Amino acid sequence: MNPPEYFNKIYNRECRIIDEKLSGLLAAREPSSLYGPASYILDLSGKRLRPFLVLLAAKAAGAKYKEAYNAALAVEMLHSFTLVHDDIMDNADLRRGELTLHKKYDLSTAILSGDVLLAIAYEYLLKDAKKNAKEVIAEFTRGLIEVCEGQGLDKEFETRKKVSLQEYLLMITKKTAVLVETCCAIGALLAGADKKTVTGLRNFGLNIGIAFQIQDDLLDITGNEKEFGKKIGGDLIEGKKTFLLLTALRNARGQNLASIKRVINERGIPETEVLLYKQIFEDTGAIEEAKQTIKIFSDKALKSLRAFPDSQDKEIFFWLSDLLIKRAY
Repeated sequence: MNPPEYFNKIYNRECRIIDEKLSGLLAAREPSSLYGPASYILDLSGKRLRPFLVLLAAKAAGAKYKEAYNAALAVEMLHSFTLVHDDIMDNADLRRGELTLHKKYDLSTAILSGDVLLAIAYEYLLKDAKKNAKEVIAEFTRGLIEVCEGQGLDKEFETRKKVSLQEYLLMITKKTAVLVETCCAIGALLAGADKKTVTGLRNFGLNIGIAFQIQDDLLDITGNEKEFGKKIGGDLIEGKKTFLLLTALRNARGQNLASIKRVINERGIPETEVLLYKQIFEDTGAIEEAKQTIKIFSDKALKSLRAFPDSQDKEIFFWLSDLLIKRAY
C-alpha cells in the first residue's frame, strides 16, 4: 500500500496541470468584456476535486489521464457556472476570499459569463467523447438538470417552515452529490468501461458526495475556522436547514426544541449564540448522528469499488475518501 504522501503528490501534480489548462483556456476569445469575467471565476482556484475525479475514474476504467483532460475541464466549467448562479441567488459578496463575479462586475455580466462557461463546457466535453458522445453528453446533461433541481429545492427550503430530513437528503443529493457522481461516470464512459464498472464508479461518487455535504454541515459547527476556510456557525447565522438542524429538531424536547424552532421562525441567530446551539446539537445527538451518517455513506462509497481489482488506481479512491471525510475539525 502506498503512503498518503504518494497520492498527495499525484493530486497536486494533476491539479497544477488543470490550473494551467484553465488559466489559458479563454485567453484568445473575444469580446474581452465577456471572457475576462469568465476567466476571473475560473482563476479563483478551488480544490479541483471534480476534475480530479474525472481523471481518476478514467484511469481506473483503463484510460490515461491525457484522454480525459478536456472532460475534466468541462466539469470544472460546469461547477463554475453553478457557483456564479449560486452567488447571484444568494447575493453573496465573496467567493474563496475574493469578490463574487456579480459584485466585481455587474449582474448581467455575471449571468452571461456563467452561461458561456456552460456552453464551452459542452465544447470541451465533445473533444474527449469521440466514441460514445451521446452517452457522455446525456450523463453531463442529467447532472446539470439535477444540480438545478437541487438548487431549486435549496431556495424553496429557505422559506418553508417544515422540511423533513428525507427531503434535505434529496436536496443535497441533487445539488452536491450528483455532480460528483457525474464526474465519476463520465470518466468511466470516456474509457469505454462496461456497465458494471460505470455503475461502481458512479455509486462511489454519489455516496461520497452525500457524505461530503453532511461533513460540510458538521464542520460548520465543529470545524477549525482557519482550516475549514469558512465562518464557524455560518449556516446557523443564516438560518439554513442543515442535517444537524433538522436532526436536532426531530430529537429535541422542551427548551431545546423551542430554541431550534426559533432558528427556523426567525431565519437565523445572532453570531453570539453559535456556541449555545453547538451544545444543543450535542445534547440532542445531532452531532453524533451526523458522524454516523457520514460513515454510512462513506462505507457505501468504498463498498461500490469492491469488484475492482486491487491496484494503485483503486487505492487512490480510498485515499481521496479519507481526505474528504477527515477534513479540518
